[in-house]
Amino acid sequence: MSDNRGPLATAERALGPDLARGLMLLFIALANSHYFLSGDSVRGGFPMDGSTLDSAVTWCIATFVDGRAFPMFGLLFGYGVAMIVRRQAALGAKGVRHLLWRRAVFLIVVGFLHAMLLYVGDILAAYGVLLLLGAWAVRWKDGWLLGVAAVIFALGLLPSGDSMSIVTDPPDPSMLPPDLLTMFADRIVVQPFIMLLGPIGFACPFLVGLWAGRRRVLERPELHRRLLTVTAIVGITVAVLGAQPVALMLAGVTDVPSHATLEVIGPWHDASGVLGGFGYAAAITLLAARLGTPGPIATAIAATGQRSMTSYLSQSVVWTVAFTPFLLDLSGSLSVAGTALLASITWLSTVVVADRMRRAGQRGPFEVLVRRVTYGRRVAPALRSVRVDQHPPPIG
Repeated sequence: MSDNRGPLATAERALGPDLARGLMLLFIALANSHYFLSGDSVRGGFPMDGSTLDSAVTWCIATFVDGRAFPMFGLLFGYGVAMIVRRQAALGAKGVRHLLWRRAVFLIVVGFLHAMLLYVGDILAAYGVLLLLGAWAVRWKDGWLLGVAAVIFALGLLPSGDSMSIVTDPPDPSMLPPDLLTMFADRIVVQPFIMLLGPIGFACPFLVGLWAGRRRVLERPELHRRLLTVTAIVGITVAVLGAQPVALMLAGVTDVPSHATLEVIGPWHDASGVLGGFGYAAAITLLAARLGTPGPIATAIAATGQRSMTSYLSQSVVWTVAFTPFLLDLSGSLSVAGTALLASITWLSTVVVADRMRRAGQRGPFEVLVRRVTYGRRVAPALRSVRVDQHPPPIG
C-alpha cells in the first residue's frame, strides 16, 4: 500500500459535500458583504435606516444566513480532515499529523496575506490554527469528540454582549481603510486576534465533522438517511426559530430590548445557527442523493465547491474594490438589498468561472497550491490530469 494516496479522483467524490460548499459560498457572500455598510445607526452589521425592502432582506439574512453558513463550513472542514486521515492511514499517526500541520501552515500564511491585502475578516488563518490543534483531536475517541463539542456548544449559550448579531459598531478603519498605510497598520494589529479567537467558534462544528467523517455520513447518505433527515428538520427549524428575536429586531419589526436581553438573544441566535449549519449540510446531502446524476446547474455549483478556496478569495477581491474608501467607496451608498444583489451576482460569477474550469479540466490555483504543500511534488502529475480532484480545504 502507498504511504500517500494523494488526490482523490473525481469519480470517487461524493456530490453532497461539494454541492454543500458551493451553495454555502452564496451564504458566505451574503454574510460577509453587509458588514461593510455604514449608516447613522448600525446593528448586527445592518444599517437600521433602510427601506421596507432592506428590512425584508435584513430579516432573511439574519434568519437564514448569518451565523449559519460558517458552522456548516466548520463541519465540512472537520469532515474533510477525517477523509484525509482515513486515506493517509498508512503514514501512521505521526505522518498524518505532520501532513495536517503542513496544510495548517499553508492556510495560516494564505489567510494572513488575505487579511492584510483584501479582507480583514479572513477565516482561513483561523482554520489553520484550528487544524494545528485539531491534528491531535483526530485520534480522540468518538465520545471525546462529541463530548467536547457539546461543552463548547453549551458555553456558547451563556449570556454575552460579544455576538456579532447584536453589536452596534460601524465598520472600523481595518475594514474600510482610508489609505494603504492605515490599512496595513490597523490590520496587522487586528488580524492576529481574529486568527487566534476564530477557532473557538469553529471548534464545535469541526469536532462534529470529524465524527461524521469517520462514519462517512455525507458520502453514504443511503446508510444514514434517518440521521440526516432528523438533523435537517430539527437543525433548520431550531435555527429559524432561534433567530427570530434578533432577526425581527434588526428588521425593525420589534423594538430593541434591554442590554440584558440582548446579551441573551445574541448567543441564542448564534448557537441555533450552529445547529442550522448542521441541518443545511444534512439537507443538501439528502438533496444530492435524490438528484442521483446531477444536472448542469448542480454540476456547476459542485464545481464551485471543489474550488471553494479560490472562489472565497475571489469574493474578497470584489468586496475590496467595491467598498474600500480609496477605490469605489460604496459602503455609504449601497443599501442592504443592493449589497445582497451584489453578493449574489458575485457568487454566480464564481459558479460560471468554476464550471468553465471544470470543463477545461483545471483546478483552482489555490487548490493546486494547497495540494502541493500537503502532499508534495510527487503528486504533481495527478494535479495536471483532466478529471482528478481532491476534497478542497473547506472555507467560510
